[in-house]
Amino acid sequence: MAQSAVTVRLDSDMKSQFDALCNQFGMSANTAFNIFVKAVIRSRSIPFSIKGSPSALDLFMQQRNAAELSKEPELTLDEINEEIRAAREEIRKKKSAKV
Repeated sequence: MAQSAVTVRLDSDMKSQFDALCNQFGMSANTAFNIFVKAVIRSRSIPFSIKGSPSALDLFMQQRNAAELSKEPELTLDEINEEIRAAREEIRKKKSAKV
């Protein structure tokens, strides 16, 4: 079977760590890459989960769900604004104390 070369660029530290782990597994990095390629071809997918950072909407929905499940009473708009004013006043006091 004809062989083809593939070049992969890695951070030097990552490569060292990968080589050391492959060595512990009793294989070369080349063998590990071949195993990975065969697994991708066989399953027609990446053999592990790849996830990106959650979107702003996902984060909002998580917070919303958590709030709905919370036993804390809901705050009125006036109570929320008062908490914001108090937090801002605390920040001003801390800044004044440093000067």
